[in-house]
Amino acid sequence: MATGSQRILTINGGSTSIKFALFEMGSAERRVLTGDLDGIGEREGRFRIRGDSIEPIERGLPLASHQAALSELLRWFEMHEGNGHPDAIGHRVVHGGPDLIAPTRITDVVLDHLDTVVALAPDHLPGELAAIRAIHSDFPHVPQVAVFDTAFHTTIRPESKQLPLPADIRDLGVRRYGFHGISCEYVMRELATRANVDEAGRIVIAHLGGGASMTAVHKGSSVDTTMGMTPLGGLVMGTRSGDLDPGVLIYLLRQDGVTVDRLDHILNHESGLLGVSGVSAEMRTLLERTVERPSAGAAVNQFVFHARKHLAGLAAAMGGVDTVVFTGGIGEHAPVVRSRICDGLQFMGIELDDGANAANNPTISVVDAPVTVLVVHTDEELMIARHTRETL
Repeated sequence: MATGSQRILTINGGSTSIKFALFEMGSAERRVLTGDLDGIGEREGRFRIRGDSIEPIERGLPLASHQAALSELLRWFEMHEGNGHPDAIGHRVVHGGPDLIAPTRITDVVLDHLDTVVALAPDHLPGELAAIRAIHSDFPHVPQVAVFDTAFHTTIRPESKQLPLPADIRDLGVRRYGFHGISCEYVMRELATRANVDEAGRIVIAHLGGGASMTAVHKGSSVDTTMGMTPLGGLVMGTRSGDLDPGVLIYLLRQDGVTVDRLDHILNHESGLLGVSGVSAEMRTLLERTVERPSAGAAVNQFVFHARKHLAGLAAAMGGVDTVVFTGGIGEHAPVVRSRICDGLQFMGIELDDGANAANNPTISVVDAPVTVLVVHTDEELMIARHTRETL
């Protein structure tokens, strides 16, 4: 390891899984390894790890809790990395509530505050907080930093942030927060290195994956975004519904057997591409099966239609658009989806070069088009590592 560099471990904790990456952060930035622990709390878990200087590892082992999973990971570090535990650990924390709006060193006070906002992200925060507490229990002297997915969007316009609800409801913290902010930050730093982009211009970032959102960025700041108080709103996603008429929810709750927990599961885990297709939540699978399964094609059509509509709406929020960025698993690897989203937006100055798009080139718009369209590989883990180093 280079003199003066730090080894920073990034953690993305879910309800039954933990994704991690180790970086050397100094004058240069280097990803050392990547891995995951999944099946936490289930009959058998899996531990996977890979890196340039190690043989890939994949093995089954019991992972009764997040603490057990993190202990297994940090034991592996002590045995194989020579220098023991990492110098610091950065966590993706999906929701900081209304008050935590910047990367923050984790203390007992911060943890107590996050406990009060779990209801804003019940599918994400419990696993993330369990991971933080597990590390603190076994390695109390390793500094930890929380990097909030909502932080980038604290600048959105008041008319977008405020929801049209009574004041006493808004006072509960009910408002638009926005997500995929870590990805947006990484993309914006990448755009600053591109000669053909004015990063202070009007930009729409389309983070399209299993979770999907779009963000309007003007003069370097988020001004509007498609997700709302939770990651459930906005675009059609892999298993999430995206925007719905609120009356649908009232109607469903009045049906026999539909509890709040059942409704939560329907909207977050049974809807979106999976719900429409009845086949899969994966875009790649749906594209492969559009001929044999009309419902797969219907799901793709709905995803494309809503993405196109939201892209145009975000452009309208800025009075136009200069740059469109596709990122995320679908945004980076599905040329046909990008093409179909952009088809029909020529009136806005968006026109793709079919060859460049098919090749996943960095720039996929035609030469001299009014709107530059880019494909940018996002790296949320590296962004978390950067914030961790900067915070400490």
